[in-house]
Amino acid sequence: MKTDLSRILAISGQRGLFQYLAQARNGAVVESISDKKRTVADAKSRITTLADISIYTSEGEMKLQDVFLKLREVLGEDAAPSPKAGADELKDLFSKAVPEYDDTRFYVSHMKKIVDWYNQIREYASFDFVNPDDEEAEEEKPEE
Repeated sequence: MKTDLSRILAISGQRGLFQYLAQARNGAVVESISDKKRTVADAKSRITTLADISIYTSEGEMKLQDVFLKLREVLGEDAAPSPKAGADELKDLFSKAVPEYDDTRFYVSHMKKIVDWYNQIREYASFDFVNPDDEEAEEEKPEE
């Protein structure tokens, strides 16, 4: 099954990633991708879809989906280092996967979040992503 990063959420103050299920009166109904527990993320929470996250590179910004795919090219089937790994290990990984990352605006704290998310996607979802451009192309096709 394809992973739709526009429906995978990071919620500030909460560990892990969540799948968006439905709108609630006071927020959104979400389900943890790891333990499948459902909860309501209230409207005051800072909720971000992974599809909206990019990293800074010397050429501009790179979408998180592309970062995940570049990490996968380097890591193969292996997990990324732990978010608790040393700064040098994380910088080394990102310099191999995304050599053009902007080290003045993309920090080790960001790397830690991304490797944590990478490992969760690897374990509980897949790197076969829904491509929003493909969906738009499908919708624009005339019926035969």
